[in-house]
Formats: sequence, C-alpha cells, structure tokens
Amino acid sequence: MRPLLFTLFSGFAALLVAALPAAAEGPACGTRAEIVRQLENRYAESRHGMGIASNDSVLEIFASEASGTFSVLVTLPSGQTCLIASGNDYQSLAEPLPAQGKGA
Repeated sequence: MRPLLFTLFSGFAALLVAALPAAAEGPACGTRAEIVRQLENRYAESRHGMGIASNDSVLEIFASEASGTFSVLVTLPSGQTCLIASGNDYQSLAEPLPAQGKGA
C-alpha cells in the first residue's frame, strides 16, 4: 500500500506545485528548517513519511499522533520548502493491495 500511497501523494504534490503561482494567497513557503521547527513547536508534528516526486521535489508528511494534525511539505529542487496541505484526523494506514484484477 505504501508504494500506491506514495505514488498518489507524489502526483498530488506535483499538481499542487505546478499550480502554486495560480493560488490566490499562495502556500506558506520558507526554509525547510524554519517550517519544520514551527510544525514541531506549534503542533508537535514529526515526520511520518517522505519520498521523491517525479519533478525531483521532496514530499514529506508530518503528523502528530497525539492531536491528529498533519501537514504536507514539498521542498523544490531550488531548496524552497512550501506547506501545501494541512488538516486534522491523521491516521497511519498499512492496508494490503487488493488482489490483482479486483477493484477496491
């Protein structure tokens, strides 16, 4: 399931990164160190997953199991890090893939 989720998150991240200039307010961007520090201090979130997206960006998922909050960061090849999504009710899943040829 992890490869499927990673592929879905990577595709989602690539779409969001491609749409960044079109956003009205734009995402919260800055140095990775500062954004991670804020996630740790304000929300007690730590990194739960990461991967390399097709556009060579690094996608990271931060979450707090205590509060259920989560944040999705993308670090672009330029080094700029942007918070592209956040929310509540984070759940860590490890579901098996369906049998080949069968729907979900």
